[in-house]
Amino acid sequence: LSLCAVHCLNDLFQAVVSAVYPMLKDDLSLTFAQIGLITLVYQIAASVFQPVVGYVFDKRPFVGSLPMGMVFTTLGIALFSLAMSMPVLLVSVFLVGMGSSTLHPEASRITSLASGGRRGLAQSIFQVGGNFGSSIGPLLVALIVAPHGRHYILWFLIVSALAFMFMRRICRWYSSYLTDRSHSPAAGIGRRRRPLSVQRTIFVIGIITILIFSKYIYMASLTNYYTFYLIEQFGVSIRTSQICLFVFLAATAVGTLVGGPVGDRYGRKPVICMSILGTAPFSLLMPHCSLTMTVILSFCAGFMLSSAFPAILLYTQELLPNKLGLVSGLFFGFAFGVAGIAAALLGDLIDAHGIRMVYDACAYMPLLGLVAFLIPNLKK
Repeated sequence: LSLCAVHCLNDLFQAVVSAVYPMLKDDLSLTFAQIGLITLVYQIAASVFQPVVGYVFDKRPFVGSLPMGMVFTTLGIALFSLAMSMPVLLVSVFLVGMGSSTLHPEASRITSLASGGRRGLAQSIFQVGGNFGSSIGPLLVALIVAPHGRHYILWFLIVSALAFMFMRRICRWYSSYLTDRSHSPAAGIGRRRRPLSVQRTIFVIGIITILIFSKYIYMASLTNYYTFYLIEQFGVSIRTSQICLFVFLAATAVGTLVGGPVGDRYGRKPVICMSILGTAPFSLLMPHCSLTMTVILSFCAGFMLSSAFPAILLYTQELLPNKLGLVSGLFFGFAFGVAGIAAALLGDLIDAHGIRMVYDACAYMPLLGLVAFLIPNLKK
């Protein structure tokens, strides 16, 4: 639960950055391409270093890894609230990304160690913290920042203080765990045999890569540009658009909480197939509906798509059971990288062709979920 809380508070900071984009665009007269560049720099920082962090701390566990990541995030968000130029903005989001690249693989690995065998449930609880933080970020921006100005982001440093408080409990437990393992190797998770051959493992990871590609391009289109679409298509205010974004992100939190336990019971493959492919009907209908139906369908799409997240992560960890931190780092890193590149490319396309055309095109991405039927069911 402490790891869930820390994930929530960390991802709240990430959501604040993207939720402030409409204000940032007006303050500094930015183009959509520049907004995409800001997201790209953040996602590169949050993706490239994650496998490195996972690999290093798999080899040499460090009790203070989570607080170290939160220090980067705190410095970045403080700088972001005061930045008045593009270079300073890029430095600030890079620092926030560095914080995420430290927290995600480490917290995910510690979650697996603390799961007591119910890894799907544990990962869902951990992941739903991140989804909840992502969903309330835009809501808090609408209530606190939008009426007063971007410098009010400094109030979110209270969130940072809460995160450090929860990390004390986690560090105490993790220190005790490492001490026990050093005295008794049997107390560790032990080494486990890979369920598939090397060639088949590589093939399956390739399929998972395609699934992540489809999931995060569609997620990037909504997370970064959904508010702009609502403002242009329906003429809503910035505040209303943030509340609509909250509905979508809240759905991702609910879906994540459901996906893990269902995967524990029925296997990861059925959850992966149903969640990604099951998003397609809602995503394809959304561009052709009224405002009310768009919000309802965004909730359904967010719920279906996010239920795959813990299932895909745990499926990959089960393919390589002795590299939990590295797998978590690669998974989160690739996901963040795809989202960052997608955000930058979508920004350029929106400038060139308009947001409606890009929004229509991204609706087809969940259909790539058909390839999920090619992966074996490891539960058997």
